[in-house]
Amino acid sequence: MPHSPGQEQTTVVDLPAGRLRGATERGVAVFRAVPYAAPPVGDLRWRPARPHAGWSGTRDATADGPSAPQMYVEGGDPVLGGHGSPPFDEDCLTLNVWTPAADGARRPVLVWIHGGGFVSGSGSLPGYSGETFARDGDLVVVSINYRIGPLGYLYTGEEGEEGEGGNPWLSDQLAALRWVKENIASFGGDPDLITVAGQSGGAVSTAALAGHPETQGLIRRVILQSPPFGLDLPAPDAYLERTAAYLELAGAKDLAELRTLPWQELIGAAGGLFARTMRWGYWPTPFLPVIDGVTLGTHPAQALLNGAAVGIDVMIGWTREEANFGFALDEGYAAATREQVTDRIAETFGSEAAAEVYAAYERARPGARPADVLMDLITDELFRVPAVRLAEARAAAGHPVWAYQFDLPTPAYEGRLGAAHCLELPFVFDNFDQWAHAPFLAGLAPAVRDGLAYAMHRAWISFVRTGDPNHPDLPHWQPYDTGRRTTMRFDSVVTALDDLAGASRLLHGPARTSAHTTAPLT
Repeated sequence: MPHSPGQEQTTVVDLPAGRLRGATERGVAVFRAVPYAAPPVGDLRWRPARPHAGWSGTRDATADGPSAPQMYVEGGDPVLGGHGSPPFDEDCLTLNVWTPAADGARRPVLVWIHGGGFVSGSGSLPGYSGETFARDGDLVVVSINYRIGPLGYLYTGEEGEEGEGGNPWLSDQLAALRWVKENIASFGGDPDLITVAGQSGGAVSTAALAGHPETQGLIRRVILQSPPFGLDLPAPDAYLERTAAYLELAGAKDLAELRTLPWQELIGAAGGLFARTMRWGYWPTPFLPVIDGVTLGTHPAQALLNGAAVGIDVMIGWTREEANFGFALDEGYAAATREQVTDRIAETFGSEAAAEVYAAYERARPGARPADVLMDLITDELFRVPAVRLAEARAAAGHPVWAYQFDLPTPAYEGRLGAAHCLELPFVFDNFDQWAHAPFLAGLAPAVRDGLAYAMHRAWISFVRTGDPNHPDLPHWQPYDTGRRTTMRFDSVVTALDDLAGASRLLHGPARTSAHTTAPLT
């Protein structure tokens, strides 16, 4: 639900756009629903973010604003318990700021970009509150709302008068980052010491920003949590097939007509595109970034290997059983047969190698059912192997990264979820009280939970502050290199291991493509 906290006192800052009145909550100053760009409504729907005109008088910033329009189911989902709740509105380009004090201390800045499969989420979710990072790390924390689903990721094919291209979501995030650079000093932050962090789709965003020509010199560090770098992102021609299907689903003959529809109808039509793009054994992704050559020139994972992004400090990690998030509780997948899974493997490895690859996955998980083999395959294709390849490439070029794997399984649902996608989030933020609604945390032993959260939360703080995640209560963590391939394993016992993902790395090989990790339009 939107946050409207009991305030201890108010805090005021003066910005070029106008005066803001925030609140002090539990010793941390918070400014909510701060506009960083003009409302993307009317003719600005699917246009790049435009500057905000500012305001007169003192703007109240003590309560959350609307989140980006998205599909919503009352009661949430069985894993997270929901990932975004009303109110929703197209006028959503706002951000939240947490700071120990709006002074001149020039603290390191952490900008958080939420994930959600490009279709859900909000920077105002209680679990993404920057309060713990601000208090425990003496950081200034910013979380952002940006356009998602059809309003943020639909490729319209319009070049516009200025060759605007696609990816409205990216234009929003670029505008937010520029806002942070220009304004964060007023909140006690250092505009020259910005770390951008994101999870899942938000990690794809983080990489895209780090490699973008407009951010040169803006970003010092990035944290990539579970980036699905195995996604094969479409070029314009391929995406326009999805756009045509979406127009049909929305009942619009062209983009001009689509612009007249209320956003509720646009979100409703998105459900149909889920069905059109869904294919057995693939993570559903009806909306994706588009490699349009205008706003996004290359795959975000590649962007971290060249140009200005080369000198950025990078931390990257994944969970041991990423794909269990989407597949482990599905009864249809639980009944998968060996033949079905072998056929799915063949789509990536070829029919001649499929049986051998199945056997390799089976050996790696004694007692594995076909569904377990499938989930491990998807985890490797979409998350683990592409992350390792990025670490390998940067290390080979002399720009190593800090790599980790989150291994602690949840006992929820008789352990079927394992160490699933998203499970590391409450540990990183160390704010389990804000995740009480999430079913996937049920049954975790408090002592184990809290000890691991302390280790991870402090490692993230250390990285944001110094570019090195080591701290006195963490085993020594070396950067990933092509010799030892050190990877930190976050489990009930935290351990630095050499080549933790070696079996997956060798099985998939350096040259195997990711062309089959996005299901085609059907």
